[in-house]
Amino acid sequence: MTHAAAIPPPVASSTRWFQLGLGMIAMMAISSPQYVWALFTGPLTEQFGVPLAEIQITFSLLIILQTFLSPAQGYLVDRFGPKLLLSAGAALTGLSWVLAAQVTTVMGLYLTYGLLGGIGTGIIYVGVVGMMVQWFPDKRGLATGLVAAGYGFGAILTTLPISTSLKASGLSSTLMIFGVIIGAVGILAALGTRRPDPSQVPAVAPSAEEHGLVQETHSFAPREMLRTPVFWLLFVMMTMMSTSGLMVISQMGAFAKDFGVKEAMVFGFAALPLALTLDRITNGVTRPFFGWVSDRIGRENTMAIAFGLEGVAMTLWLMYAHNPLAFVLLSGVVFFGWGEIFSLFPSTLTDTFGTKHATTNYGFLYMAQGVGAVFGGPIAAALHQATESWHVVFGVAITADITTAILAFFVLKRMRAAHRERHATGLGLAAATRSPV
Repeated sequence: MTHAAAIPPPVASSTRWFQLGLGMIAMMAISSPQYVWALFTGPLTEQFGVPLAEIQITFSLLIILQTFLSPAQGYLVDRFGPKLLLSAGAALTGLSWVLAAQVTTVMGLYLTYGLLGGIGTGIIYVGVVGMMVQWFPDKRGLATGLVAAGYGFGAILTTLPISTSLKASGLSSTLMIFGVIIGAVGILAALGTRRPDPSQVPAVAPSAEEHGLVQETHSFAPREMLRTPVFWLLFVMMTMMSTSGLMVISQMGAFAKDFGVKEAMVFGFAALPLALTLDRITNGVTRPFFGWVSDRIGRENTMAIAFGLEGVAMTLWLMYAHNPLAFVLLSGVVFFGWGEIFSLFPSTLTDTFGTKHATTNYGFLYMAQGVGAVFGGPIAAALHQATESWHVVFGVAITADITTAILAFFVLKRMRAAHRERHATGLGLAAATRSPV
């Protein structure tokens, strides 16, 4: 029996790449609250006269709200469309800085920079990723990698201007001016966004099915997805990768100091800031790179390579940490093996559960990054304090990396294949039941 199916006309290439460009601009606009936070901690502690630990609660609130509210934020984007919600997210992000410029208490800072900023940036991040997996079913890895890279790279454009403004105009004026700028840029980008017409979305090539890069005919609602073992395996894997990376990344300053390389000179620069600069670049580049690779050789194969790379890089990093040049170069490799989680996991999720509820579904998976942010730093600090050894901290992180790579290749691949087979069988039985005799 042959099945005649109309092949949807290809979407105009310029249209979807234009949408991707808008998504990248929106992501770049809202990246500063996270990535330039370190520039504000000094002025804020002086202004409010409180310990740094109290100020840092603001940043924790930003990240926690950005990640743990993402299912609700994703649902709203799916329900009302990207234009309205992304515009609201950009407005809240800009407003969080404008209002923070005027607060007189630490609680006011928590409610503005932390609360409003976390909600606003979360809407943009989840909404843009959800939009890209719908526009690019044939290039999900690359598209999500590019917008995720936009979030990582965006602060490069604002770090120096904000630093200069802080010295010239002070904290309040800087927050006010740049709050207006990032809000306006984000809103302008968001107003041009839209979901693709289903009839215009290009079909995935049949040859891609062997790698699991299929265009599902059935989209799983969040409630359905949360009942599948595949989702929870993905959640555990993303949590492990997020936690392992943040365990080491969050402790780079202390790690560099203990190994005597923090102030060492490499190519005329201090090792730690040079490493952090290189890390920001590799953390951005890896997202579209490994996303592009996964579009060609499959998600699980790419995960095994990338996660294994991070485990090996961390091992070498620890072994040669006393060498300033090795410290700098290997830190870049570690980030190159870590940042791709923000392109591989959303692509894999949408390949598995479809596009209709893609934004909401990714909101649930993105909570794994929140778990990693909450536990990564404290676990590393507690382990180091208890053992007085960085070898234990790195050992846990390396074990998590290698374990996740093994799970991807030997477990996730089989589970997703079985999931597709059951789903296809279910569709066939349903169609046979409906067919006339």
